[in-house]
Amino acid sequence: MAARSWSCGLRGVLRAGPVPCRPRCLAFSGRPWGEPGAWQRLRRRLLGPCEPPFQRVCLVGDPALRGVAAPVEPERVSSAEVQRLIARLVAVMRREGCVGLSAPQLGVPLQVFVAEFRGPSLPEGLRALEVAPFPLRVFVNPAMRVLDSRTSHFTEGCASLPGFSAVVARHMGVEVSGLNEAGEQTAWQARGFAARIVQHEMDHLKGILYVDKMESGSFTCLHWAKVNR
Repeated sequence: MAARSWSCGLRGVLRAGPVPCRPRCLAFSGRPWGEPGAWQRLRRRLLGPCEPPFQRVCLVGDPALRGVAAPVEPERVSSAEVQRLIARLVAVMRREGCVGLSAPQLGVPLQVFVAEFRGPSLPEGLRALEVAPFPLRVFVNPAMRVLDSRTSHFTEGCASLPGFSAVVARHMGVEVSGLNEAGEQTAWQARGFAARIVQHEMDHLKGILYVDKMESGSFTCLHWAKVNR
């Protein structure tokens, strides 16, 4: 698909106008790099091409993941388009079992991310690493500042790079502030695992993936043991 300006109903919420990108539709599971099957071709013929926000996560290599996201006009947060984007982010995050998801990962170049960790009872070892559940957080036009500059080295994964993980150094404490889903000012002081999620999602809004910051020797395919059977 040729590069084109992204403009599917959210043009008005961009402060700087349309942002060039090339959204893709990944409308099937299991083999996102394969050709669409008969059902997908029929669906596209009847309903037209998929438009962002997608119902699938964009994969590494998609230009949508490498652009710098644009801010949302504050008065547009309550618009149907932005509310639809937020709802789609939450739905896809929960369906895919993620703990965070950014708008660029659904093909939308806007400064929006969601995060949530609904973990059940956790072992004591994880609590020592400051891994604790937290409720749904929605941030529009987020800004982050470091509260604890010490770093922790821990494994990260990403829905845009399924099947892989690597160790990444992150600050141990940050504060993120911005607008919530109601357009109200909100702030969150996050530590440990939550701080790591915030930094990971903030990177997505700048076109940065965790593999750009990883300890390269730790990069692992999560399925290598199955391949060796």
